[in-house]
Amino acid sequence: MKRLSWLLVPFLLTGCGLMSSLEDIVSSVTDDGPEFKPAVLVGFDHEVQALKLWSTNAVGEYRSVSSGLRPGLGEGMVFVADSEGSVAAIDTSAGKITWKVELNSSLGGGVGVGENLVMVGSTEGDVFALEAATGEQRWHTMVSSEVLAAPVGNRDIVVVQTQDGRVIGLNTADGEKRWQFKLDVPVLTLRGTSAPIIKGNTVIAGFANGKVYALSADSGTMIWDNRIAIPQGRTELERMVDIDGQPLVANDIVYAVSYQGRVGAMARGTGRELWYQDSSSHHGMAYGLGQVYIAETDDTVKALRSSSGQVLWTNDQLSHRLLNRPSVASGYVVVADAEGYLHVLSQTDGRFVGRTRVHASGVTAPMVSDGEVLYVLDDNGGVSAYKFE
Repeated sequence: MKRLSWLLVPFLLTGCGLMSSLEDIVSSVTDDGPEFKPAVLVGFDHEVQALKLWSTNAVGEYRSVSSGLRPGLGEGMVFVADSEGSVAAIDTSAGKITWKVELNSSLGGGVGVGENLVMVGSTEGDVFALEAATGEQRWHTMVSSEVLAAPVGNRDIVVVQTQDGRVIGLNTADGEKRWQFKLDVPVLTLRGTSAPIIKGNTVIAGFANGKVYALSADSGTMIWDNRIAIPQGRTELERMVDIDGQPLVANDIVYAVSYQGRVGAMARGTGRELWYQDSSSHHGMAYGLGQVYIAETDDTVKALRSSSGQVLWTNDQLSHRLLNRPSVASGYVVVADAEGYLHVLSQTDGRFVGRTRVHASGVTAPMVSDGEVLYVLDDNGGVSAYKFE
């Protein structure tokens, strides 16, 4: 098989008609086709220093971390997992591993944190709930399909989104299924799902059909839906409009972005549209200073005014570097790339103000922040905590 270039595809595809479409993508990025190379890092005057507070080798081996395995924060710890089934808890203050367990399962979704539980899901449809304090397994249940995004939970319910178009509600206490919401999956989709959100008694989830749905946390009944993107084009590949990034809720407004579609804002209570803007991303978003931050499919970082969708600034100097989801920490926007660099951008105009390298293996998983400290899980399974001054 021909060697693929850097771009390859930052995700896999699933569904009928996969091979012919995927071959088209592969042929466009082989040595015989256009060459996509990561943008050369531009020089700049560093205004901000990235201070590494601690670093530890917590889980995994090379390339054992996928985009579905984001760290989770809670209980004074950061929780991480890898695709081989390792789950670990690390004290956020000192970086010491508090506990580590081996689940002997191929994990694809995690880490969810809620009500003293740590939750992960597998590519075989397993959902595990562990005690946050000790790592002891509280329960294990099976759902209908592979889990490629973090489950979420509160004191009453754990919600899991599966690759086959279902959102499933499980009892927090014992993992028993309480309800299920199902949609037909498009013929061709990105390999991945959006992680749902629980706000009050409402579950908010994005789907591969380009819609966001609000469901009752008690029963799974649909409250409202809002179409973020409309499929367009002649082929199934052109018509993909998956919402794979977790929706964002800020100030009672829901924000979501689709692949090959739009980013939109809607009222949390009713789903009423507030604004839309053309965009394409398979990541979630970040929020800060009244702005929404997106890393688009072409690796342009963009800031939009949260109240209107107006584009305030763009930074297109990281093309083909395979960025992860933006985060906000210490008053800055931070993105990481496949060469393991953290790029620190000003929230006001998007200029580079700092840069550091975490690990040469790269950073694929979304980062998490408590507002001040950024926690990074690199593709080699190392966890680092950074502050920016």
